[in-house]
Amino acid sequence: MFKLSKKIKLLPPYLFLEIDKAKGKARQEGRDIIDLGVGDPDQPTPAHIIEKLYQAARDPSTHRYALDQGLLGLRKAIAEWYEQRFNVKLDPETEILPLIGSKEGIAHFPLAFLDEDEYSLLPDPCYPPYKGGTILAGGKPYLMPLKEENAFLPDLKKIPLNIIRKAKLMYINYPNNPTGAIAERDFYKDVVKFATKNKIIVISDLAYSEIAYDGYRPSSFLEVEGGKDVGIEFHSLSKTYNMTGWRIGWACGNTKLISALAKVKSNIDSGIFSAIQLAGIAALEGSSQYIKDMCRLYQERRNTLIRGLNSLGWHTNPPKATFYVWIKVPKKTNTSVSLECRGEHSRTANSIKFSALLLEKANIVVTPGVGFGKYGEGYIRMALTVSGERIQEAIERLKRIL
Repeated sequence: MFKLSKKIKLLPPYLFLEIDKAKGKARQEGRDIIDLGVGDPDQPTPAHIIEKLYQAARDPSTHRYALDQGLLGLRKAIAEWYEQRFNVKLDPETEILPLIGSKEGIAHFPLAFLDEDEYSLLPDPCYPPYKGGTILAGGKPYLMPLKEENAFLPDLKKIPLNIIRKAKLMYINYPNNPTGAIAERDFYKDVVKFATKNKIIVISDLAYSEIAYDGYRPSSFLEVEGGKDVGIEFHSLSKTYNMTGWRIGWACGNTKLISALAKVKSNIDSGIFSAIQLAGIAALEGSSQYIKDMCRLYQERRNTLIRGLNSLGWHTNPPKATFYVWIKVPKKTNTSVSLECRGEHSRTANSIKFSALLLEKANIVVTPGVGFGKYGEGYIRMALTVSGERIQEAIERLKRIL
């Protein structure tokens, strides 16, 4: 009776919903689950941000519809933060648009520019909304493989000319989810040249810029000359300030791109709850010490996990940014489930099978790499969003089963 649209049928299953189902079932069975799957920070939102929300929510004036373009005070705070952090000047009136989390803006953006049979150039593996937003807009995804031998950067020279001619958008995401890879300014310069030459819009996802280690400081795509001419950048308070459930982020960059996204959103939502926007201002204007402390905590967890994995013979490199560790699936284990790779077909089942094995035998939740795209096969992703003690316990469990 009810027929789904062709677009909905083209959407892959949303990976994290499937993981949540598996976790829920295991917990119902009374099992002690160590969740290294979804990247949801385990630390609380800073107290001063919560206090600002509390005060603002008690003000009846915040209970009305918010402005679609967001509070001017928030846009000014974003502009000041970007200038201090990246030395990038943004006009709060025309170059910044607050979002109900960066995810919705990323997913909605293709609606403004993609027509049928036009392409988005997508990194693979990637954050699923890049692909989902493209499909829902009627466009076609073209996958740019992220391979270890190329430092998990897309090789722009390998994109076929017939695809480039039909391409309207290109997504980049560094520091990268899920691989943890980073990009230097030379890569961004190459992207600007490529986009300018081929009249392609660049969508930079910078959600993990503040989670970095060993003295590394990620750059913004907009820092590069010409970046603002061809691109838009998405950022979020979710990971930086442990505000994933608050749903607040922003887009910034080229005025025409911001205006087009604003037009899409004005037909879909009515803006962010004003009290949350005021709390967002408090976050951006607060001390940076909290971010430094969080990076120190994640770095300690990263080191614990890397030492443990390497003691198992997994030879995993420590990421310089994000709170993810991208790990090759071992080809053989001592368990009853064989994971030896024999050709591409067996590799396709590999990350899912290995993730299921870890949940079944060790009560550990990880994310199979294939859930981020076909070039994620052969890997799993672990998140550093549990305590160091739980990470160490996960290593001990792995030692027992492998």
